[in-house]
Amino acid sequence: MKQFFNAFIMCQSMFCAIPCPLKIWDESARDKQLLFLPLIGTEIGVLWFAIAKLCMFLNIPNFLTAFILAGYPFVISGYIHLDGFMDVTDAVKSCRNLEKRREILKDSRVGAFAVMGCVLLVTGQFAAFASIDFNGIIALVFIPVVSRLGSAFALNTLKKINQSQYVGFAKNKKHIAVLTFMFAVTAACSYIFCKNYIFAVLGTVLGYVFALYKGYKNLDGVNGDVAGYALTVSEFCGIIVLALL
Repeated sequence: MKQFFNAFIMCQSMFCAIPCPLKIWDESARDKQLLFLPLIGTEIGVLWFAIAKLCMFLNIPNFLTAFILAGYPFVISGYIHLDGFMDVTDAVKSCRNLEKRREILKDSRVGAFAVMGCVLLVTGQFAAFASIDFNGIIALVFIPVVSRLGSAFALNTLKKINQSQYVGFAKNKKHIAVLTFMFAVTAACSYIFCKNYIFAVLGTVLGYVFALYKGYKNLDGVNGDVAGYALTVSEFCGIIVLALL
């Protein structure tokens, strides 16, 4: 039980910018860390929804509300997933051979493709929130959960890139079963609470599958960057669909 608790604290500290009073690193619990990604997503989603409601309650101007809500998912995650998005964008858009793409992936320097991708992502997300129907903002609770479930599944089941910190993780049927149960519960709750706006959650799922396929195909495996890239793209897709409903 202690290992699961340690894994949760590790996941909270690594993937969420909300200060965690405990500082724990337990190498033996590292393989359980991904099980708590959906829980972190729930925490992030509930707060996202609460901020949207607060902006409505305070009658904050639409563009300022859009700025707050569009920037929130990047800030709350400590920009870690946005960093993965930029790294993978640089690598994939380089159109070089596999070895060079992987080299670019690990390069700490920022390239033009990453900058342009980030600009389009941020402006697109802002435009979506500026156009959104706030009757459907309950979907904001579920979008981060689904995106993180996707990352947990990908890192637990797919072939890893050699340099990945997850390369030692073997497929664990119990972990996959737990994640599958979490996905089923999330899908059921989305259907109950989101009603017609469940299409935003579905858009998140499809966005994740598309982005993961693109990253996996071009880099012949997954790592934290690829998972972060897919997570960022999937949440963007969910928000775009929400704005269109």
